[in-house]
Amino acid sequence: MLASYARALLLPRRGSGPLPERRLERRGVAPDPGRLARYARICGFEGTDPLPVTYPQVLAFPLAMSLMSRRDFPFRLPGLVHIANRVEQLRPLAPREPLTYRVAAGRPEPHPRGTAFDVLTEAVDTADAPVWRSAATYLRRHPVDGAGPVDGAGPGGAAPEHAARGAEPRAERWTVPADTGRRYAAVSGDRNPIHLHPLTARPFGYRRAIAHGMWTAARCLAAALRARPDAFPGAYTAETAFHKPLALPADVTFLLWESSPALGFALRPAAGGPAERPYLRGHVEAS
Repeated sequence: MLASYARALLLPRRGSGPLPERRLERRGVAPDPGRLARYARICGFEGTDPLPVTYPQVLAFPLAMSLMSRRDFPFRLPGLVHIANRVEQLRPLAPREPLTYRVAAGRPEPHPRGTAFDVLTEAVDTADAPVWRSAATYLRRHPVDGAGPVDGAGPGGAAPEHAARGAEPRAERWTVPADTGRRYAAVSGDRNPIHLHPLTARPFGYRRAIAHGMWTAARCLAAALRARPDAFPGAYTAETAFHKPLALPADVTFLLWESSPALGFALRPAAGGPAERPYLRGHVEAS
């Protein structure tokens, strides 16, 4: 991971062009029980069995970093924006189950604010059967005529709220501490400086550290699944669109809509009204 961060910061990039057609792979990867337990606590999952649905992306993260930090990858990691995430669990995963992870880049596509692309991850079991997939959509910003605000759209698609018309959502208020980025970095390995401290975030244009997108997605998914565990006993798909950074510390409101066969959710500023742009929106739906 340290070598990947160094390459990401130091190597020159083309800034455009095709993404490399390579697939990176790690075999026989199983979670460390202590780190997994800390991850579950930080993200709000009730336990580690079955494996939290977002944790395979943590295990595959070193592969994604290696892929995006290589010399032939056209975009520099600093400045990329994670705008959407799609996770598909094909069956519940055991917490100590060894899996093989494969990571590749999808084809770049135009976006209203630049160029978007997916980092595609697949986990297979010892019989080489797929058990989990994800698509993390990143935006490389550059001038585009008529550009609007950055939003969760691109190859991975936007994630609607799936709210029933006229339905009142459940609401929970959360306090997100200032050290959330550092605590999540310790269990995920994602030590991007924008998440760690105001002093390390400022060179990248942020006055305060911002929460990891995958922490906010995991925290919301954990709350949604906890609210309706009976609705998602096996295979399901979760999509999240990130709309704006969550500066730390913060008071936020988590909203949950039930709209069969899906749950829709959103995370908003606690002091904001319904018209204020949320930090994220998403939904989870049984497969």
